[in-house]
Amino acid sequence: MSLRAERPSGRVADVISRLAVAARRLMPPTPLSRRLAAQSVLFKTADGTFMTGSAVFFTQVVGLSAAQVGLGLTIGAIAAGLTAIPAGRLVDRFGPKRTWAAGVLVSSLVFGAWPFIGGFGAFVAMVIIYEIVDNIAGAGNRAYVLDVLPDRERVSTQAYMYSAMNVGSTFGAILGGVALAFNSLTVLRWLPLFTLALGLINAYFITRLPAAPHDVRVAGGAAARESAPGPSALRNTGWLVLSFFNGTMWTNQVLLNVLIPLWLVQETDSPHWLLAWLFGTNTVLCIFLPTYVSRGVSTVDDALRRSRISAVFFVASCVITMVTHSTVGLLTAALVWLGHITVTGAELSLSSASWIYQAKLMDPRRRGEYGSVAGLFSGLGGRWAPALYTFLAMTWHQAGWLIIAAIVVVATIAVHPAARAAQRFVEREVSGPGSVPVAGTASVPS
Repeated sequence: MSLRAERPSGRVADVISRLAVAARRLMPPTPLSRRLAAQSVLFKTADGTFMTGSAVFFTQVVGLSAAQVGLGLTIGAIAAGLTAIPAGRLVDRFGPKRTWAAGVLVSSLVFGAWPFIGGFGAFVAMVIIYEIVDNIAGAGNRAYVLDVLPDRERVSTQAYMYSAMNVGSTFGAILGGVALAFNSLTVLRWLPLFTLALGLINAYFITRLPAAPHDVRVAGGAAARESAPGPSALRNTGWLVLSFFNGTMWTNQVLLNVLIPLWLVQETDSPHWLLAWLFGTNTVLCIFLPTYVSRGVSTVDDALRRSRISAVFFVASCVITMVTHSTVGLLTAALVWLGHITVTGAELSLSSASWIYQAKLMDPRRRGEYGSVAGLFSGLGGRWAPALYTFLAMTWHQAGWLIIAAIVVVATIAVHPAARAAQRFVEREVSGPGSVPVAGTASVPS
């Protein structure tokens, strides 16, 4: 009798133990990685809160037309492209943590100004200012994470940060939705001040992080008056080509956020509420799976393998979604959902590959510039996708989906020689104190 009574208790204890192990795996393993993950939640909560209601804010509070909002954001994007490389060089000159914190501080102050502006001219001026300082903050953030972390922790920590940003985006969307639920322009007018408050906390949080090695080198001030050593990232042709085609592969986000939702609404008989289920599934997967997907990815060879896996998921998503044009009912809904899951697999696989490219193929003395150059060329490789992909799928249907899949297959093929060329350049040019191993064949100890 006593033995029978103990068995359920033992099973319960075993389940609790397994749940505790699973929970620990969701937590970043080191104090610094936990602090970086917490910062990611804070940043995306602030960003997501404003972005959720931004369309209503700009049209009903600032008083702009939809066309003016689109034009202003386009002008801001151009400003971001023109200032990307100078922003990266600024990071290399003054140190990543300092420029990251300064960029976050100034960009937060921009949110504090939003409630008081009116008219298209003021809107464009604020967008340009924001894009420039956000460039600096982003370049500082990317360089800091790579600089401060030991080689073996870079990919895993960035995976945890990726999960944390999705958590923060979810929190932000909820808070923004609550603000919209009041249906009050007064509430919406002052919503940016909440983002300002979180941004100021975020900037202070960043200043309390430990200094990265590059911050220490420029702390004396003399090094800040000199350009970073080594050849410019613009001379690394392999890095430029890799960034461009990696940007093409990142058009999986166009499928995720634009094309599959449009296809569901216009070309299938699925109910529109299924969109919420699709995006909810993507959010959950991007919270819980990045650390799992990134395991064992430590070399350029591993990264290229993940790029190929990403392409397989991308093509599968195109084919699965394509056939829903001819299906009906529950089968259509299930296939659209599966197409969204496979494109999420493309996103997660490519994330782990991209983190290795950043960790292994950048000159450590010029991480700010390399990161900014990558962002610029990645944008060139994918900014055209929303218009082209939408035209191809909505006009040519099955043939259009196959062309979209072929575009990413070609980009995946091109990534391989580009990555090898970038690797050879860094191995040849990076030498002396402060350099890091860049070989892609030796595994990094875990």
